[in-house]
Amino acid sequence: MIKKKTSIELKKLNKRFGNITAVNDVSLEILENDFFTILGPSGCGKSTILRLIAGLEAQDSGTIIINDEDCSSVLANERPVNMVFQSYALFPHLSVRDNIEFGLKLKKISGDEIKIRVEEILELVKMVGYDLKLPSELSGGQRQRVALARAIVNKPQIVLLDEPLSALDANLRMEMQQELVNIQRNLKMTFMLVTHDQDEALSISSKIAIMENGKIIETNTATNMYEYPSKKFSAEFLGRINIIEGVSSVIDNQIVFNSDTFGKINLERNIKLPKDGVLGIRPEKIIIETEINKQKNRVSMNGIITNWTYYGDMSYITIELVNETKVYINVQNIHRNSLQELNIGKNLYASFDVNDLIILEK
Repeated sequence: MIKKKTSIELKKLNKRFGNITAVNDVSLEILENDFFTILGPSGCGKSTILRLIAGLEAQDSGTIIINDEDCSSVLANERPVNMVFQSYALFPHLSVRDNIEFGLKLKKISGDEIKIRVEEILELVKMVGYDLKLPSELSGGQRQRVALARAIVNKPQIVLLDEPLSALDANLRMEMQQELVNIQRNLKMTFMLVTHDQDEALSISSKIAIMENGKIIETNTATNMYEYPSKKFSAEFLGRINIIEGVSSVIDNQIVFNSDTFGKINLERNIKLPKDGVLGIRPEKIIIETEINKQKNRVSMNGIITNWTYYGDMSYITIELVNETKVYINVQNIHRNSLQELNIGKNLYASFDVNDLIILEK
């Protein structure tokens, strides 16, 4: 297998704004043709990282390497990256075509080549026939497509995306997410996105870095970040999860986790449990049953439904156990008549497989 080249490498990057540390000793490696996402809450410093890579801000310390070249002190307009902003940043007095052509004309590309590139990019972003319209005549989704077209028409090796879809409605956002993935794959470019939207990050990213308070908490593929996070913050930020507190011990060559919620949980001996470790179980891994499940490796519970939220294809349920612990369960609405059984106040059994538990470090 051929090892992919590194598109962006950040080494011990730091940036402060007065007394606020926006980026704190961040080191990252983004590989060529990756769709890499930094995910984190508002104000965690993720947009600042993009601006540092783009050269729109200067780091206090650290190194920014782009395509094997140290760009730490290179001017923004000389870096091989283009950026798409949340606010689109289109020229309001210029037509769609003129907006897209703007960067090409600055580079003194020939008129014939400009025409060919613009036609290709309009077709790619599905904006053929809109080239003479002004931004004010376009919908939010169309303006976002033009902003993306303007960023990629120069054929940059790297595209930086600063929460570009956050202003769109839910259905349009989902459509544009898939469009971004298709465009990235077709053009074989490196895309780097920052967002606070967990679903967006999971659905389009080849790799995700979780960020909190200026620091990168952990980095992994999208699937592994959801199924096998190592940090409690990552697990809780990337979707709902039931956290199980307790103390572990070794009994008869097996790890036993003594939990306040479910009593003793037998774990495999080769599992490495951090000293301050906790367990987690995703709501969709828990199934509702008519009686207690006594199968090996299953943890069963009995509780009363205290909350039920219907989302069409899914029902989000909260049950309360005898010890007043709340447990979150996601149920797929496969059969319509099964919904009649999900009434608030109903007593039910539920269980999960111990192999679906996630080991987390606080």
